[in-house]
Amino acid sequence: MTLGQIPQYDNLIRRGLLSLVTIALLLILPLSALAGFDDKYPQIRDMFPEADRFGELEGEPPAAAVYKDDEVIGYVFESSDSVKIPAYSGKPVNLLIGIDMQGLITGTRVIEHHEPILLVGIPEESLDRFADQYIGHSVTERIKVGGREREGRTHVDAITGATVTVIVINRTILRSARKVSESRGITSPRRSAAHEPAKVREEVFEQADWTYLTGNGAIRRMLLSNEDVEEAFKGTEAEDRGNVKSICTAVPTGERCDIFIDLYYTYLNAPTIGRNLLGESQYNRLMAELKPSEHAIAVMANGNYSFKGSGYVRGGIFDRINLAQGDQQISFRDLDYYRLQDVYLEGAPELSEKAIFIIRDQYAFDPGEEWSISLLVRRATGPLDSTFTDFTASYEIPPKYVTQPPPAEAAEEEPMWVEVWYDRTFQIVILAIGLVVLTLILFLQDWLVRYPRLVGYLRTGFLLYTLFVIGWYMLGQLSIVNVLTFVSSLISGFSWESFLIDPVMFILWSFVAVTLLLWGRGIYCGWLCPFGALQKLVNQVAVKFKVPQYNFPSLVHDRLWAVKYIILLALFGISLGSLSTAEYYAEVEPFKTAITLRFDRQWPFFLYAFGLVVISAFNCKFYCKYLCPLGAALAVPARLRLFDWLRRRKECGHPCQICANECEIQAIHDTGEINVNECHFCLDCQVTYWDSHKCPPLVDRRRKHEKAARTRQQAQWMEKASDTQTGMKAAPLPAGNTSENDK
Repeated sequence: MTLGQIPQYDNLIRRGLLSLVTIALLLILPLSALAGFDDKYPQIRDMFPEADRFGELEGEPPAAAVYKDDEVIGYVFESSDSVKIPAYSGKPVNLLIGIDMQGLITGTRVIEHHEPILLVGIPEESLDRFADQYIGHSVTERIKVGGREREGRTHVDAITGATVTVIVINRTILRSARKVSESRGITSPRRSAAHEPAKVREEVFEQADWTYLTGNGAIRRMLLSNEDVEEAFKGTEAEDRGNVKSICTAVPTGERCDIFIDLYYTYLNAPTIGRNLLGESQYNRLMAELKPSEHAIAVMANGNYSFKGSGYVRGGIFDRINLAQGDQQISFRDLDYYRLQDVYLEGAPELSEKAIFIIRDQYAFDPGEEWSISLLVRRATGPLDSTFTDFTASYEIPPKYVTQPPPAEAAEEEPMWVEVWYDRTFQIVILAIGLVVLTLILFLQDWLVRYPRLVGYLRTGFLLYTLFVIGWYMLGQLSIVNVLTFVSSLISGFSWESFLIDPVMFILWSFVAVTLLLWGRGIYCGWLCPFGALQKLVNQVAVKFKVPQYNFPSLVHDRLWAVKYIILLALFGISLGSLSTAEYYAEVEPFKTAITLRFDRQWPFFLYAFGLVVISAFNCKFYCKYLCPLGAALAVPARLRLFDWLRRRKECGHPCQICANECEIQAIHDTGEINVNECHFCLDCQVTYWDSHKCPPLVDRRRKHEKAARTRQQAQWMEKASDTQTGMKAAPLPAGNTSENDK
């Protein structure tokens, strides 16, 4: 028996190990509890190199204070705690942002995103360089990404190929930074036109007494008894700890002796209130000292409790009283306090405590809106501990003392997609013209295809437009990622703004949706796909230089068609579990490399995309026919198309095989039917359909017509010749001319 097999030692070893684990946890847990926000995100130390410590996330919205010598010098926060704007992937981008006490951005870093172009296309360094452009800018600036210069805007450079993403990042940085800065009092809240403050009617004045102003609500009252306060602390540690038991001796009958505080408060800027309460000289002096958009209130009280307290003497802050209007909390410092010498209002009671407080312009106070006053009451529950409760009362000025502004629509920040559409107006116009031209080609196809050379020029010209303008200039390459994102948004929550944010993509997808129902998949794949146009143009050049073409036998070709549908199903299945993973595997599409990034990418991606282009020189649109999951996705709804635009004859396939042999996509079966799910609508078969020198039925018909015409012409010639001979026989000889036989 070994030592480990002895029961008592085995039990002792187990207890020892348990003790070691417990001690380790006790050592680790305090350390983790002391870990600050900078331990989770070390990047914030670069945003505030002078800081000596960082606090924890707190407040609303959550932000961590940054300290230097126990003084707050700024805040750091995650944008997703306050702002969540869906980006291209349908999910928000989360950023780490730092701002100082002047409202300047000290740093930004992307800490989480699901953008496909950034996951597998554009390097993260480009995103960091974009974010660095915001350093030193104020959170109140109107910063715009790229586009044309507009007055009152600061412009930053965009990232080519990630326009939607950087616009979302721009809006996320500014919105979240403004929310944090406004909540911490660094910057003033922005108000819309709908919240334009009411104006005090300075011309309205009437003599009034205490009874009149308290009766119409101009002066409000908060009356708290000792029992009211005791009830508020009931159930807390401070219950029964206050000295509120009054001894009502020698108090006249009918008068209350249990008053905790009898507080009156009012708004002073209105002349009927201020001039009657303060007197003419004191009111004029106060109004002269107020700056524009500043306001004054009076607070007066009797009772056992002071609303001023003594905290303002030590710390300069009146910690017992504050105001609130909407989401805005208004506190007062010693510089906001004016002594109220006396109350001149006739009928006013004797008031033991009086004060005037100034509401500074940073709060954008609206005298016409309801506001409230809160009185904080604190009770000590130990040498260092206290419990608080507060009492709140509302105030609303009588309407006749102010003028409300006319109702107006709120000047809200315009949606991101509106800004983007405005900036890309030129691209939208150029795209719209192209789509109108394509629509005319499609509707006039039966007339155009009778002119083969014209159709050839139109098709080649439009493919060049698709490649250079839609593709490399507008970056309008649709992708299977768009389809997966759309399906995911339908499941998780659809938002039009996510799709409207890229006008080129939105217009293209809208046009493709219509053409799927009218013509099928071929309009996009054959005319509007930039990578498809690249392959076709390369193949045209190859054919012109007599590069041999290699097509698979029908049996193999029909089997290879299924590959793209298998790829589509695989990507769709992966997207149900993880959209970001599906976006990664969607790199089977060479679109990002060849079109979005213009082949400027790492060697493996470049070789893959370039290899497919080279293959297309020998096998026209090889990728489109066999590998493209987007084409497969478009083919599914295209089965619902409403019309058959491609004309066929009964002789097609029986026995004629001209169109089937010439079809570059091999979308025409040996039996003559066109597989519209695979057809790219190149119109070559329609050119042949109307070509009387190529289509056998038309050739036969033409020959018959020509033969009949020749027969008629020969008959006419023979008839004319016969008439000529008959005329010669019937004509008499001229007089004096006698032939030898007559003699």
